Amino acid sequence: MKVAILSRKPTLAATDRLRAAGQARGHEVQVIDYLRCYMNISAVRPTILYRGEALPEFDAVIPRIGASHTVYGTAVVRQFEILGVESANGSESISRAHDKLRSLQILAAEGIGLPSTGFAHSSRDLAGLLAGIGNAPVVVKLLGAMPGTGAILAETNAAATSVIEAFSGLDAESLVQEFIQEAAGTSLRCLVVGRRVVAAMRRSARPGEFRSNLHRGGEATRVRLTRAERSTAVRAAAALGLNVAGVDMLASHRGPLVTAVNASPELERIETATGVDVAGKIYEFLERSLAGPAKQAEPEPVAASAPPALSIAPSTVVSAGAVATGRATALVVPTAASLPAGSTLHGPHMPSGAGATAHAPATHHGGAASGTARGVDRPLPAHVAIA
Repeated sequence: MKVAILSRKPTLAATDRLRAAGQARGHEVQVIDYLRCYMNISAVRPTILYRGEALPEFDAVIPRIGASHTVYGTAVVRQFEILGVESANGSESISRAHDKLRSLQILAAEGIGLPSTGFAHSSRDLAGLLAGIGNAPVVVKLLGAMPGTGAILAETNAAATSVIEAFSGLDAESLVQEFIQEAAGTSLRCLVVGRRVVAAMRRSARPGEFRSNLHRGGEATRVRLTRAERSTAVRAAAALGLNVAGVDMLASHRGPLVTAVNASPELERIETATGVDVAGKIYEFLERSLAGPAKQAEPEPVAASAPPALSIAPSTVVSAGAVATGRATALVVPTAASLPAGSTLHGPHMPSGAGATAHAPATHHGGAASGTARGVDRPLPAHVAIA
């Protein structure tokens, strides 16, 4: 194959590892700085030029798009898709994963376990927001921050309010999540490739730190996942349409809870901790995808059954198992376990119309099935009814 790795620098650890793995498998690999690509967007002859020259024809691309360059980076990936080039992750799935709030809403709608999460615009709604997720201690997360940064543990409601107001004063948006005490400073990172978990590690925070990110001094060890953990990781990647994903989870009394899904996961530490050739697994996925359906590997069995149908009606907010109606300025993303039978969800962008049903036609892009419904910008399962 002729493969392009879309990355800012060829010396970045994951980029260098992917290039070496591809060359070892006999592929022709080129690293391309996607910010130096420019596009001729035309219905007649769409093209991509790099540093002033036309690019050769590629069979596949592996995007390594940074969160700070999501708009331009995904535009480049989309142009490759228009040209019929296979992409390890699609442009739309990358956009979903880079938007923390949007990705959490998608995961919640799919019935995937999450820490109770709150999001509000006005400081006047913070008391209700904190009450909705169970009050302090809580974790305040800055939207758009780099992984491992912008997360603050607030021990009291007053501290949480101060942090949120400080972020707001800087014109920075944040969300609030319940603190999972029983996780005890550990988290799971699962590498999903082609609807299978190919590697998993447990990350443990250094003493005095609640964040288990490895670049903050955490330690990594290989871990054997439970069936529920494996199923949750696969479902989370599939919900966002990602073929390659790093899924972060916390162990809790109510099962695994997803905290983040990364479209450009780091490879070095998980390969070292597990001994798994993750980069090679990504190339295996692309090789199968280009070979056609007959060569596709069987997807990992998903243990969890589909969630019950959800009716979506106006003027309703669901928070932590309680249903309240009326005008709301705060949004709480419920966990799967917190939705009582017959609960209704409200959102200003949800479609309306009595008795309308969302139909999810099966389409394939980059090996992932998806469905869409009017007014919804994410894959929507066929069992979700819109009232």
